[in-house]
Order: sequence, then structure tokens, then C-alpha cells
Amino acid sequence: MSSGSPRDVQAAGVVVFGRRGSVLLVHRPKYDDWSFPKGKLDPGERATTAAVREVEEETGLRVRLGPPLGGQRYPVREGMKTVHYWTGRVVGDPDVSGYAPNAEIDDVAWVGVDEAARVLTYERDVATLHEALDLPRKTRTVVVLRHAVARSKRSWSRKDSRRPLVAAGERQAERLVPVLAAYDVRTLVSSSSTRCVQTLDPYSRESAAPIEELDGLTEESATRSGVRRLVRDRVQAVDDAPARAGGLVLCTHRPVLPWVFEALELADPGLEKGEFLVAHRRKGVVVATERHRAG
Repeated sequence: MSSGSPRDVQAAGVVVFGRRGSVLLVHRPKYDDWSFPKGKLDPGERATTAAVREVEEETGLRVRLGPPLGGQRYPVREGMKTVHYWTGRVVGDPDVSGYAPNAEIDDVAWVGVDEAARVLTYERDVATLHEALDLPRKTRTVVVLRHAVARSKRSWSRKDSRRPLVAAGERQAERLVPVLAAYDVRTLVSSSSTRCVQTLDPYSRESAAPIEELDGLTEESATRSGVRRLVRDRVQAVDDAPARAGGLVLCTHRPVLPWVFEALELADPGLEKGEFLVAHRRKGVVVATERHRAG
């Protein structure tokens, strides 16, 4: 008899809403069940990244994540399984009529939400659907990011604003790329200090989105009133833009972050270097937040 503890399988999925009150479901022939697109995390993969990847692999559709949902936890043959869920919307064409069935997923369908509650095989999925329906379906995303790990002030004799990331910080910056992509972030705003710009640079290169570098977000030049005005202007621009414009990320420093959160009418969570908070907004109101650890 094995003395090892039961395996805890980690998975992620998305409740994807579409046009005219529909939701995206998949059919698995192996289990003959209808469920939401989901799948296991790859080694070292974040749940956010896995959720978006699994939807694309199982349906051919790229999605952006919305507010998080409560997870599911249930027994499986390997031990226990935890599924992390988000709501989501399709980025681009939502048509699935050309989907090619395979051994894992043999049918993909947009189903009206009322019908979906009857079609879904598992009661836990019905509960997750009802939870998702209680949240606003069309939200805008604002990410507040503290720059990654940089050279210490004591080891840097030149101008402080030019202090670069260390190797660990560079790795954090690289690991941000798929996470920011999961939220379809397309507007990049940063302190002009090197360590902040370098934190966003890998994502900027991958997404082809330029970084707006602002002295008003630096430790040296930021003021409470200036930061409040700057943040509100950038956030309002995102709120007013069409959904296809994507989300916003603001990257700055520990001393400046309280003013950023004040402008967003949020409590300062005390982010560590490389950590970020995702705020989901609907009509100017934050309806959900989630904090993500450093890479």
C-alpha cells in the first residue's frame, strides 16, 4: 500500500459568455459529459495562463479573463482536483461552426444560459454558472503592478531612477507576459524609471503594445494630486474605449502605490516587488479584485 498523500490535481477553466445570453460548453466523448472548457495546469504554469490556454486548445477561441469565480474541489481517481474558474469573453470571432471534433472534445457549442443549466452534466457546474450570472458580464480590467526586483540602492552609485532589474527581477518580468495576456492588457503605463520600464518590457515586446513612460509615476516626481489625476485620466480612457481596446496596466513604485489605489478607491494591499492587483470595473465601479503573487 502506498504511504504517499493523495495527489492534488490543479486545473483551470473559464465560463465564457457570448452574444444574446449564451455560454460556451464542450462535450467530452470519454466521459459523455457537457462542461465548461478547462484543463490541468502544466508544471510551473499559473492558473490564469492555463485557463486561457485550455479554452483555446479545446475550442479554438481566444478569450480574455473577467472576474474570478469560486473554485471547485472534488475527488478524482488520482486524489482530489481543484479547478480555478474565471468568467471570460471572446477576443475576436466567436464562431465555432468550423470546429474539428477530436478524441478529447467532440463538440463545442454556444448554448443559451437557461438551456445550459439543463445541459450541464454536473451540479457543481450549474452552481458555477449561477455564480457567474450574478456578476457583471462586461467588465474592464485595470492592473496595478509594483516593479520587479531591482538592484539595491546601496549597490548602485548612479542616478537612482536608472537602477535596473537584477536577474530575479528579469525572470519575474518574463513570467508576467502570459498573465497580462490572459487579461488582454493593451495599454501599458509606467514610471519612467528603468526598473519599471524593464518590468513591462518583455510584455511590450511580445504584445507589440508601446509603453507610455511617465515621470509623474516616479518616486522622485510623483505627487498625490498628480498621481490621482493621471490614474483617473488613464482609467477613464479605458472605460470609455470599446472592449476590443483591452485592459490597462500601471507599473510604479512602493511609495507611489498608495496614491494609485486611492485614485481607484481601493485599499492599498501592500504589494511586494513583482506583485500585482487586478481590478475588474463596470461603469466606473470596481466589482471584483484579485491579487497575484510575484512570478
